[in-house]
Amino acid sequence: MTRLISEIIANSGIAFGTSGARGLVQNFTPDVCTAFTQSFLKTLSCRYPFHAVALAIDNRPSSPAIAQYCAGTIQALGLAVRYYGVLPTPALALQAMADGMPAIMITGSHIPFDRNGIKFYRPDGEISKVDEQQILSCHELLIQAKAIPLSAEQLAADNYLQRYRAICAPDCFHGKHFGIYEHSCAGRELYYQILTELGAKVTRLERSSEFVPIDTEAVSVTDQHKARQWSATYHFDAIFSTDGDGDRPLIADNQGNWLRGDTVGLLTAQALGISAIAVPVNANSAIDLCGSFIEVKRTRIGSPYVIEAMQYLLERYSSVAGFEANGGFLLASDVQLEGATLTALPTRDALLPFIMIMLRAGVQPLSDLVAALPQRFTASERIQRVTAEQSQRFLAQAAEQPNHILQQLGINSRCTEDVDRTDGVRIRLQNGNILHFRASGNAPELRIYSEAATAEDACNLAHQGSLLKLV
Repeated sequence: MTRLISEIIANSGIAFGTSGARGLVQNFTPDVCTAFTQSFLKTLSCRYPFHAVALAIDNRPSSPAIAQYCAGTIQALGLAVRYYGVLPTPALALQAMADGMPAIMITGSHIPFDRNGIKFYRPDGEISKVDEQQILSCHELLIQAKAIPLSAEQLAADNYLQRYRAICAPDCFHGKHFGIYEHSCAGRELYYQILTELGAKVTRLERSSEFVPIDTEAVSVTDQHKARQWSATYHFDAIFSTDGDGDRPLIADNQGNWLRGDTVGLLTAQALGISAIAVPVNANSAIDLCGSFIEVKRTRIGSPYVIEAMQYLLERYSSVAGFEANGGFLLASDVQLEGATLTALPTRDALLPFIMIMLRAGVQPLSDLVAALPQRFTASERIQRVTAEQSQRFLAQAAEQPNHILQQLGINSRCTEDVDRTDGVRIRLQNGNILHFRASGNAPELRIYSEAATAEDACNLAHQGSLLKLV
């Protein structure tokens, strides 16, 4: 029986979030994988000439099978498959852009074990929200395709490492001792290789044969404790980790304190000498207060919106980047670094922030570099198992009656200064503190972000927000 692609996708239970199409593993059936792949490539074929498609996966146990279905569809469409195996998403994007071909990354990033996802890349970078809608609304009939066996190439991994060899002096990290919290992240082999090549002593921590969903935006209490304990035991200069597909970094300082993602982005942009920055609305106010950037443009949360804003800034500035509060850093323009050129890579890359921050720190402790920033502190929490309907009802109420919500949480009901609805509901209090509620685009949960003048106040405010009783 012939079926329309749009109908298959609409009934699949798979939906686009802030970073690709995500859903339960059981919903990524052969037909659904074929439908998304066929629609994506049909969407691009009208605008880009290409004869092959790049493909890679993360370490989730469900990823190889999904990749085989997608590869079978690529082949059935008469295109070649360039398969790079387990690889960080930015490494795949870098190779695909260099070759002028689309790319498909099978990854669920940090979402729970029973879910997975697909990220799509045009030959010039991430797909846009317009591209997403075209993929969802394709009215072609589904082709017949079957899973095919895959054998991985090494080229993309090699070129990703060469990107960082080219901008780093030999033995630039000599005398440094780094820990790599490896868990199941896709780039764990590559991170160890490049950091040791650059002269660091590297200790590998907690490598896992099972998938571990690490969320760089809401670091667990367990992982916070681990980092402090590792730092005390090994006397690390820093600890490096990433989410599942290696596009968002998780960095701890010499005291074992995990840095907030927007702190990571700010330090990276400073190290690169960036002129103009695009950041989402929930990013730390220290970005504006530090005085390092000519322009700071704020957007909705999600890399497609940051990328759109970066394109606007590129028309006005020669040095442009963007980053997110979850740590994802995107380089929109080429940057000159002591005679070497770091080429643009307008997708999130976890390795770039760690290397640039540690180069900038030099001999001083990383904690001192962080302490020199304007002292605005952020925290985040989440309420899990929240349906989309529950989130919508709550956010509508919070926008109309912010004081009522604050009163429910035990916060002075008359302290609202303004409400920003750029993305979710961001409430600024008269004392300068911020409480921001937003439905996750990737999982059934409500995100809570806070900002305050002290770390303790930020954590307490986020915790208060997480005590909401949603119906």
